[in-house]
Amino acid sequence: MPTTTDTVQDHRRTDEIIVELATLAADDPRRPALRDRAIEAWMPLARHMARRYSGRGVPDEDLTQTAMVGLVKAVDHFDADRGVDFSGYAIPTIAGEIKRYFRDRTWAVRVPRRLQELRLSISAANSTLTHSLGRSPTVTDIAAYLDVSEEAVLEGLEGARAYRTTSLSTPVGADGTLELGDTLGVDDHELDLVDLRVTLGPALATLPDRERRILSLRFHGNLTQAQIAERIGVSQMHVSRLLARSLNTLRQHLSPDVD
Repeated sequence: MPTTTDTVQDHRRTDEIIVELATLAADDPRRPALRDRAIEAWMPLARHMARRYSGRGVPDEDLTQTAMVGLVKAVDHFDADRGVDFSGYAIPTIAGEIKRYFRDRTWAVRVPRRLQELRLSISAANSTLTHSLGRSPTVTDIAAYLDVSEEAVLEGLEGARAYRTTSLSTPVGADGTLELGDTLGVDDHELDLVDLRVTLGPALATLPDRERRILSLRFHGNLTQAQIAERIGVSQMHVSRLLARSLNTLRQHLSPDVD
């Protein structure tokens, strides 16, 4: 098993690789191989950072991949002359990449970045105030803590609802046979016909009984003109003439300005 001395020596060799890489020119032929070694050496740190954000509704594989992107950026932009060791530079770089992923990729509905950042601030304030107050903080408490208006807090809370959405296929009800989408209303096109039906009643009342019966058999009974003719004892041509006359009469009542 590796000893403490071996571990310390491994860290020293890893730091030496990073420092050496940072001193090489961009076109130095040794740089690609040394860069690969540096990234591989610090992969455990990236995986550790990814695990810290696990369990927040994002696949662990995506978090690990995002952390690796942050690690590559840290390796490529590390400047040893700033006096900061690599881990002190890599940790916030990787964490920033993961936080950007949550901010830009995990919202179900796109909202302004201002509201995304406000949601994070409200979440952190809620945790802090719950601990210090011994109760759930009110909107006023959070607004005072963040030094923002209560309207801003309410806006942030409303925007936070876009972080996750519920599928329309989600079962609802006691037996689970009804889906959420089934409970949503739709446009009722029958409403557009309400005025027409109200006007149609008096117009129909002006027609003779036989013509009203013919209209009912044709449009409610879905009978053909031949079937209607047989039922009321007239010719099909006569039924056709009566239908045309009845419809013209109704048209005049419903749209008197139409010739």
